[in-house]
Amino acid sequence: MQLYDFKMAPNARRVRIFVAEKRLDIPKIDVDLGSRAQLHEAYLEINPLGEVPALVLDDGTVLTESTAICHYLEEVCPDPPLCGRTPLERAQMMMWDRRVEQHGFAAVAEAFRNSNPFFTDRSVTGPMDFPQIPALAERGKQRFANFLNFMEQRLGETEFVGGVCYGIADITALVTIDFARTIKGRIGENQANLQRWYAAVSRRDSAQA
Repeated sequence: MQLYDFKMAPNARRVRIFVAEKRLDIPKIDVDLGSRAQLHEAYLEINPLGEVPALVLDDGTVLTESTAICHYLEEVCPDPPLCGRTPLERAQMMMWDRRVEQHGFAAVAEAFRNSNPFFTDRSVTGPMDFPQIPALAERGKQRFANFLNFMEQRLGETEFVGGVCYGIADITALVTIDFARTIKGRIGENQANLQRWYAAVSRRDSAQA
């Protein structure tokens, strides 16, 4: 297997953390998004959407989308389990991972790509150009603030985002909150549950991946 990666890309980091938790050794190939190498013909042959990460299997099959890659790795390397152990745990983990991705990660991406000058006319990932919309940047910031409140409530009920154990939902949430630094998003001083959880998951060795 080979993993097409970029150190600064949050979706790629989600996969790197997952791989580190699984203690897998997967060779990585850097795709420099800063020079827009993801739009070069050679990479578009691997992923026509021009996005990272992409996992190329030994038989040449290409998997894209971080969640799909992680679920594949969970199937081929089930220990330690990061997507739940029972049908109910897996469903709950998937539910919370989706909630974090939709209401947190997507909100930060919306704010970041519609405000950072580097993404002028590139506000949407992929090979097509789209102009920035400043109003979407402001909406994304508000959505992220709402997301933090939602997570504070959730983590007052359970130790981990996805349920009884650390898993993919925690990985997505950690990457989301770190990604939010790009829009000056921070956990509030009064969000003690979120602060407790963030400190714990940030101490894991995999968080440095």
